Amino acid sequence: MSRAFVKEGTGELEPLPDLPISSHPNYVTPRGLAALKARLLARQQDLAALKARAERLDRLPEAAAERDIRYLEARLRSAILVEAAARHSSEVQFGCRVVVDLAGEEQVFEIVGEDEADATLGRIAPHAPLARALIGAEVGDVVTWRRPSGTVEIEVLAIAPLDPPA
Repeated sequence: MSRAFVKEGTGELEPLPDLPISSHPNYVTPRGLAALKARLLARQQDLAALKARAERLDRLPEAAAERDIRYLEARLRSAILVEAAARHSSEVQFGCRVVVDLAGEEQVFEIVGEDEADATLGRIAPHAPLARALIGAEVGDVVTWRRPSGTVEIEVLAIAPLDPPA
């Protein structure tokens, strides 16, 4: 192990630097809030299991779990829950599912909180360029998505609120 993170003389690890916290408002969907709580519980259980090990010479996994717990607790403290009823609208906004025609192909995107965003699932954060292009649009509107590779015209086909968590 690198001595860079070890306190002199005690063998204790310095706390790992905190993960960066976004400067954007921390809007969350009910599903996103539940996922944050589940991630926190899982990391707390991981930490308890790490501390219960008989052989604890390598404390780096514990420090990483503690750092992750600090991050998740901060994200939960700053979470601004946006309920489904507040999201029902005729225009694209946070917490909605939007069906679009993108280059002749129908695609579905969800505008969700940063911690819930996952491009592979079509979940995008509200400050992402695609979300910024779509927010405020109504069914039938054609919006311009400016990308580094060029602009794309997108037609909004349908808008619906996200389903509440199961």
